[in-house]
Amino acid sequence: QVQLVESGGGLVQAGGSLRLSCAPSTSTFSSYVMGWFRQAPGKEREFLAAISRLGGTTYYADSVKGRFTIFRDNATNTVYLQMNSLKSEDTGVYYCAASRSMRVTTPSSAYDYWGQGTQVTVSS
Repeated sequence: QVQLVESGGGLVQAGGSLRLSCAPSTSTFSSYVMGWFRQAPGKEREFLAAISRLGGTTYYADSVKGRFTIFRDNATNTVYLQMNSLKSEDTGVYYCAASRSMRVTTPSSAYDYWGQGTQVTVSS
């Protein structure tokens, strides 16, 4: 069982930036595709970004492309989500997830382990 712990959420003004971190409790971090998802109030959980096992491939939802960057450090077992130019519609609970998929994947059903989520609130 892999446990994921997110950190870095908080309150930020529109146009600002935040960096989320996620540290899975596994010694085989590099064997997982990692993803970030978001659930806004009253909405379903949505895919935001994913990164391949070694970090060479990334994929983004259109809603965050050009504003968010996912990257990972396999030496420290950490995946990050750098969020710039935040908008009020970015408000929600952000989840880190790990997948045993061989390739970058977007559906939440493809992810095997999930963090507890961290709240991001963007004030306008």
